[in-house]
Amino acid sequence: MKAVALVDTSVLCELLEVPGKCQSPSTVKAEMKKKVDDDEALLLPMTAVLETGNHIGHAGRDGNGTAARLCAQKLKDMVLAALDGKSPFVPLAFWDVDGLREWLGEFPDKANEGVGLGDLTIVKEWKRTCAKNRGRHVYVWSLDQHLSSYDRPPEVR
Repeated sequence: MKAVALVDTSVLCELLEVPGKCQSPSTVKAEMKKKVDDDEALLLPMTAVLETGNHIGHAGRDGNGTAARLCAQKLKDMVLAALDGKSPFVPLAFWDVDGLREWLGEFPDKANEGVGLGDLTIVKEWKRTCAKNRGRHVYVWSLDQHLSSYDRPPEVR
């Protein structure tokens, strides 16, 4: 595997074509195909799943019920396929209690800096993934400039 990518909410919203949260799905889908062809590991953080689910629910509340239901079904199928090992995505484990305590301890200061708990969690997952994959390129695949800046080349041993 060449690289390890943590897939962010912004990318999931494009792949699922979430109403109001999607601007260039064909571009992101083409990028996804390239990443799969390049044998990149695509990690699916539970934070991104939950946030995407919230965006889908809000789309239904905003009068896009049929589209929201379709997106919800696609998200469900995507995550179940990942859990069953039948997808290019690899689900990350849900947080352990000690990790969650640590992240929550940092959250007030990060919130003061404009960083939400979802983004903080993605960054923590990225750091943990970097530690486990020292010889690989590890990055956050995001359309959000802040999160896409988390990009570490392989460490030379």
